[in-house]
Amino acid sequence: MDKIWLDHYPEGVPMQVELPDMSLGQMLEKTAAEYPDNVAVIFINNKITYARLDEMSNRFANVLEKLGVRKGDRVGLHMPNTPQMVFAYYGAAKLGAVVVMFNPLYSPREVEHQLHDSGVKVMLMLDLMWPMVKPALENARPEHLIVTHVKDYLKFPLNLLQPIKAKREGTLVKVDMDAASYGLEGMYELKELMAQASTQKPQVEIDPAEDLAVLQYTGGTTGVSKGAMLTHRNLVSNVHQCLAWFPDVRLGKEIILCTLPFFHSYGMTVDMNFGVLSGASLVLIPNPRDLHMVLTAITKHRPTLFPGVPAMYIALINNPDVKSGKMDVTSIRACLSGAAPLPVEVQQEFEKLTGGKLVEGYGLSESSPVTHANPLEGIRKAGSIGMPVPNTEVKIVDVEKRDMELPLGEIGELAVKGPQVMKGYWNMPDETENVMDAGGWLYTGDIARADETGFFYIVDRKKDMIIASGYNIYPRDVEEVIFEHPKVEDVAVAGVPDPKRGETVKAYVVLKEGEAATEEEIIDFCRDKMSKYKVPTAVEFRAELPKTMVGKVLRRVLVEEEKKKLEVQKPE
Repeated sequence: MDKIWLDHYPEGVPMQVELPDMSLGQMLEKTAAEYPDNVAVIFINNKITYARLDEMSNRFANVLEKLGVRKGDRVGLHMPNTPQMVFAYYGAAKLGAVVVMFNPLYSPREVEHQLHDSGVKVMLMLDLMWPMVKPALENARPEHLIVTHVKDYLKFPLNLLQPIKAKREGTLVKVDMDAASYGLEGMYELKELMAQASTQKPQVEIDPAEDLAVLQYTGGTTGVSKGAMLTHRNLVSNVHQCLAWFPDVRLGKEIILCTLPFFHSYGMTVDMNFGVLSGASLVLIPNPRDLHMVLTAITKHRPTLFPGVPAMYIALINNPDVKSGKMDVTSIRACLSGAAPLPVEVQQEFEKLTGGKLVEGYGLSESSPVTHANPLEGIRKAGSIGMPVPNTEVKIVDVEKRDMELPLGEIGELAVKGPQVMKGYWNMPDETENVMDAGGWLYTGDIARADETGFFYIVDRKKDMIIASGYNIYPRDVEEVIFEHPKVEDVAVAGVPDPKRGETVKAYVVLKEGEAATEEEIIDFCRDKMSKYKVPTAVEFRAELPKTMVGKVLRRVLVEEEKKKLEVQKPE
């Protein structure tokens, strides 16, 4: 496909970006040298400068080295957006270790799988994650476990008050530090290790093009969680591509509201890495569902950039304090929305409230993740994911014959190529071959088309994937759990429209002959066995499921039925 989009790039966006041969650690060091006194991290009542953040990352790198971590070893980070997440991420990168992010919403089963698959040597864990980690240690475990607490990086008096508040609310978690009883070589308190660690930068040679920085786990259409191997070059390139796409970003002056979790590739790149590259202040939001915390942070810290997902923008525009003007959100200049389709009405209402620009983009974990975005200035097209960012090649291919490129305007599978595309899947050569070819093209599995100006449109999401509040949910993950219920004979799970989450999970269940069950019984059965966001919010019992001649469930039929129900229910 001719790069027709280049003729429509907005003013100031280069057709090609000169990408530095730089590691993630070097990226932080460069910013710390340029903006040492700039606030890098704002966490509730604590502020950390770039000079201090760089020093803390060195300390953590030396903590890991003392525990036996060497270049290429995997280091797990299991926590929400906190200062510990930021300095540990860059500290591990400086040592040449490979970061493995764990979703705090993971069930013990999911933690166990990722520990086992990645071979994590050391895990840093927020104490609140202990109920999910402890059961996983029975079958998969790191050598060392480092424990940290929210209070560790709060300032007086909140560092003293937070544990008291947590105890009163019943959320205080006490971690049993008996390493031997869990088969671990050691369990440690992070603050103690950091206090003893050297501030010297570790002397490790890193090849940005070849050395892995992150194993980014993502669900698969088969239901198997896969680790996308992202190099330092992948991640550093993608953040430079993003910076080139938004030429109006004011280096050293922006304030980013970080509601996107850093364990997600979107938050990792567009919030954390983008913020560090541009010398911005990162306002950390550990729980994006706490709308009061989000609004308080907006009012207090006056963020200028707010990358997010449609569900968050929907929540804000429907908040009575925002609508009435009681909460001032006019500091926000620009937002990039991703992870789910952005409704036009949401875009328009949000821009009206803030006076800023809200545009939609696209990406996937396998591409670090950004490949497309609408420009903030110039032409923007509603319903479009925008144009490919600089240094990105794109084509539309036949769904069945990937070697057949389709002409402009035709619908087919979206394929992308660029410096941000992963090396492949961790220990999964066959899966890698399924999505990548020898020429470096990544076949996304998303069905798309391009118009005459090079704007792209997603026609259909990956085959069966559900996107609820920005989280990717694969039906088979949920189906496998429901199939374990002794009364269930057959089940299909599909994403159905939801005004708050975009989509929500619905299970269609066929019970064994003579059995009876309630909707709540099935939902309760799921709650203990999977992440909260995957649990079905509705269950429908059926005598049979719609299937093809060969017995394959027709999920699309189920979704269409739900859409028709909504149409009937709409007021005249």
